[in-house]
Amino acid sequence: MQALITGVGGFAGRHLATFLSQNTDWTLYGSVFEPVGTHQDLQDSTGVWLRRVDLREELRVQELIRDSRPDYIFHLAALASVGRSWHYPWETISNNVRAQLNIFQALVTLDLRPRVLIIGSADQYGLVHAEDNPITENTPFRPNNPYSVSKIAQDMLGLQYFLSHQVPVIRARPFNHIGPGQARQFVAPDFASQIAQVEAGAMEPVMSVGNLEARRDFTDVRDVVRAYYLAVTKGTPGEAYNIGAGAAHSIRELLDTLLSLSTARIEVQQDPKRMRPSDVPLSVCDATRLRDDTGWAPEIPFERTLADVLDEWRRRVAAGELD
Repeated sequence: MQALITGVGGFAGRHLATFLSQNTDWTLYGSVFEPVGTHQDLQDSTGVWLRRVDLREELRVQELIRDSRPDYIFHLAALASVGRSWHYPWETISNNVRAQLNIFQALVTLDLRPRVLIIGSADQYGLVHAEDNPITENTPFRPNNPYSVSKIAQDMLGLQYFLSHQVPVIRARPFNHIGPGQARQFVAPDFASQIAQVEAGAMEPVMSVGNLEARRDFTDVRDVVRAYYLAVTKGTPGEAYNIGAGAAHSIRELLDTLLSLSTARIEVQQDPKRMRPSDVPLSVCDATRLRDDTGWAPEIPFERTLADVLDEWRRRVAAGELD
């Protein structure tokens, strides 16, 4: 079997490549946007064959699909920052839709029908009401940021190619996932990096935070990529699957847990610049469909995930690797 992971150099992509290299005998191919050499460690540790491809370029995508001839495609590549999408809405929407469309068109042109997992987001559900929780796959979409619109478009595009061209598409809708390797613009590594800098004496013992009251369903990324594998191998083509732990933690709880693991006494200050134009008070996942179809369940506790994130940032700060 051969598998292609787009965006393999990203947060979830790296964890997925590691999981597949350790749990399957598949030949792994991966696309990256950056020079291949910047991901040499990933290639060395997982054996993934890397190709630098701008997925917005139709002919390059067709070459990638033709050369790898995958049995499975994990389409992870996307602009994934909600905050950035407010400033660059068209870039977010056009990038995420065009890249996926090029993959589907390549499959149709080459007459290939691998099982394709496309990655949506809990943000598709948008402004959910309290009574909507826990959120099922039938909860209406109420997008409240440009990123969520791009993910709805990807989701519907996947359904369309399943219905129109019989491409066996499985649509994943992961809720918030956290863990080692995540970029600093996301909440857990943002907090952890600040704490690690304070502990190292590189920053005053004052942390800047945004909205702490929002409650989210956080799942360890290592559990999430296992869900991706089970969804693409055991899921029903055309179906959508929520992925989440089924429990909500407030951002304040996340922060307090990280602070409890710290050796420093730190003051917390709210920064208006970190507040988003709109936010959802509560989001809890109902992953019953995924559990019933694949047997998946999360295994890594919330506290262990945060401890791993903080330990990673302690190592990075000690090594001078903040960027």
